[in-house]
Amino acid sequence: MKILLPVDGSELALEAVREALCLLHGGLRASFVLANVQEPATLYEIVRAHDAQVIEHVSDAAGRTALEVAQQMLRAGGADFESEIGSGDPGHTLVEIAEAFDCDMVIMSARGVGMLGSAVLGSVANSVLHAAQMPVLIVKQPEA
Repeated sequence: MKILLPVDGSELALEAVREALCLLHGGLRASFVLANVQEPATLYEIVRAHDAQVIEHVSDAAGRTALEVAQQMLRAGGADFESEIGSGDPGHTLVEIAEAFDCDMVIMSARGVGMLGSAVLGSVANSVLHAAQMPVLIVKQPEA
């Protein structure tokens, strides 16, 4: 089984990684695809940078940074994984990544660091939940 784990750099996204590791250590035979999606550059960023390669480099670096802790967790947990950084609308891009990597399932947090992070379910999670053709496990924020 291959499972997509979207990671946006938030602690809640890491809760989804922990949940995936719990399933793995509980006997589930799975590999993982860690994914981070960078939103497209704003007009201001494009005007200020003057160079598409600069924007691409900064976006890629931000994606790698967002994936680092989750990669360390999966390595420490003995999990087999791949990493992917996408660009575009996060919900749609995550579904595209899941399909491109032939994932059987998505495990993700309900809210992260996106603009609409305070929404009830979270706009990205809601988008993935409705567009994905595979099961989606939503990991809620732990009780305080």
